[in-house]
Amino acid sequence: MTAEFPDFRLGNVLATSFTGTLSERHGETVERIPTPQRLVDWLTVSGLAVDTCTAAQLDSARELREAIHAAATAAAAQRPLPAAAVQVINDFSTQGRAAAVLTPEGKRRWRLSSASCVEDALSVIAADAVGIIAGERDGRLAMCASPTCQAVFFDTSQSRTRKWCDMNTCGNRQKKARFIANRRKNAESSE
Repeated sequence: MTAEFPDFRLGNVLATSFTGTLSERHGETVERIPTPQRLVDWLTVSGLAVDTCTAAQLDSARELREAIHAAATAAAAQRPLPAAAVQVINDFSTQGRAAAVLTPEGKRRWRLSSASCVEDALSVIAADAVGIIAGERDGRLAMCASPTCQAVFFDTSQSRTRKWCDMNTCGNRQKKARFIANRRKNAESSE
C-alpha cells in the first residue's frame, strides 16, 4: 500500500468492508479507492485479485458501493429498501463469473474466472450484500454511532450491541472526545 493513500479499513464482511472504502460520509469524506489501481489493491487484499481496472470499472464499483450502502443503511434502520439500490445490487450480482470453493481448512473462498476482471469481483461483493441484507447470515446490520461516520457494519458480537464500525478509529475517537469533555467539565467544576 502506498503512503499517499489512506489505509483500507478491512473487516470480516466483504460487502460492508467495501462500503467502508468511502468513510466519514457525514464529515470530511475519505475516499479510499481514488484510482483504478487502488481498487485493484483493495480487491487483492480482499481475496478477489484482478489484473487491471479501468476508470469506467472504478465508476461501476463506486455505483455498487453506494447501492450497497443505501440498501444496508435502510435495512439497518428497518426501512424499506430503495428500489434503485436493489436493482443495482441484483444487476451486479448476476453479471460475473465467480465460483465459491472450499479450502483445505474448511473455509469458503471465491475463485474468479481465469480471465478475472473487475466485474467478476464486483459480482461476488454484490452476492455478499444480498446475503447480509436478506438476513441469511448470523449477525445484524448496524450503523456506526459516530456522528461523522455512520457507516453500516455487520455486527456479529455475541450481544449484537456493537456501537462502532471500527473500534480503532471511530470508537477510539469517540472515547477520546468523551474523555476530554469529562476532563474539561471536571476542571471547570473545580474552579
